[in-house]
Amino acid sequence: MSVEKVMSSLCYFSVFFAPFLFPIIVFFVMRDEEVTYHAKRAVFSHLLPFASVIIAFIAIFGLDIGIVVFLSFIVFGLLNVIVFIWNIVKGIQVLRW
Repeated sequence: MSVEKVMSSLCYFSVFFAPFLFPIIVFFVMRDEEVTYHAKRAVFSHLLPFASVIIAFIAIFGLDIGIVVFLSFIVFGLLNVIVFIWNIVKGIQVLRW
């Protein structure tokens, strides 16, 4: 197994231990085009749940309608779970290729 595959998959698996920091460091340190591609995709996939949390807080404090806040929690919660699972699947796929 090559170092490039391991580093690329660790960028996706970093959702468990360092969601933003590890892919950014890999992006700037590694010179392989494939690794930087996966690091960039991992950073964006780690930013999506973070952005949804910020939007959910805006919905909580900006809106007084209970059903809208409840629905936003459901939508953003499902989005976060889907992105989390997607990161795991992509990490496994990179290791298998």
